[in-house]
Amino acid sequence: MATRVLMVFDLPYAVKPGYDYAAEFADPDGSYTENDVYQALLECGYEVHRLSLYDDVRPLLDAVRDLRPEVIFNLCETFHEITHWDKNILAVMELLGIPCTGATSSSLFLCNDKGLCKKILRFHRVRTPRFHAFYRGHKVWLPKTLKLPCIIKPLTEEASRGISQASIVDDEKSFLARVQMIHERMNLDAIAEEYIDGRELYVSIIGDHALRMLPAREMTFGQMAEDEPRIATYKAKWDDAYRKRWGINNHFAKTLEPELQKRIADVCKRAYRALNIRSYARFDLRVTASGQVYVIEPNVNPCIAKDDELAQSALKAGISYPSLIRKVVNQALRRKG
Repeated sequence: MATRVLMVFDLPYAVKPGYDYAAEFADPDGSYTENDVYQALLECGYEVHRLSLYDDVRPLLDAVRDLRPEVIFNLCETFHEITHWDKNILAVMELLGIPCTGATSSSLFLCNDKGLCKKILRFHRVRTPRFHAFYRGHKVWLPKTLKLPCIIKPLTEEASRGISQASIVDDEKSFLARVQMIHERMNLDAIAEEYIDGRELYVSIIGDHALRMLPAREMTFGQMAEDEPRIATYKAKWDDAYRKRWGINNHFAKTLEPELQKRIADVCKRAYRALNIRSYARFDLRVTASGQVYVIEPNVNPCIAKDDELAQSALKAGISYPSLIRKVVNQALRRKG
């Protein structure tokens, strides 16, 4: 019999039981990742059931009771439209005793908190920018240990939310103002880290025991002025018109010397193991002109759509999209119990 897979994802609204998701899956700007994964699961021969969550966990409990899935393909990125609650939903899935794809809730917790994550990486001698976390309700100042310019980000956001060109600060006044903006307007804690000038690389790994490095991808900033900080802002990632205007492109990294490739692989594998990741991940790196490799942040459960970085890198390595999805499912089944 075919393996029963419950594919769980989030929507910004609740739907009734038996909903067919036709509108969401047909929209190219809608649930395109979910549709890619759904079609691949069907192609692999699984018995697939879909479930979306918004602000109530009871539909998940009901689906597990009624369908008795053998594995949950977890695509939840938010709960009640709050991004850092993805780990809480995954923890509920784990309590139900059903194997789940992707990262564990503990890995999501570690990687979602940029400050805590960087502390772990630094302990394991993985190079990452110097930083300081600023929590709401506490004093904000410019630490002497930080060298300007710095980039100010939300501590627990993902997908570059809250990051713009204004996130780069080079004096104390703008430093304090940016932290205050994140505290007051976004209602989030903030982190300041030293800006690392260099190439913006995205390196994906898949594996639980044996780790497989996938070909590196790179974001380049073709039309931006030389004195402009080249950072992956929210617009640089997601606004097609903005990307076209400034010549921002994502492509496979070129001119990586063998020694540098070896250094990148060593850094990413050490970071992967230090954070106890046993599924798949994408590391956002900065590589300086002198060849120093900095982990800016790890992305566990990164976007796994056909056209995104991880799947494109897997395809370059000879792993078709259905094969990638099957690998992810098999990883979860091996962790059963």
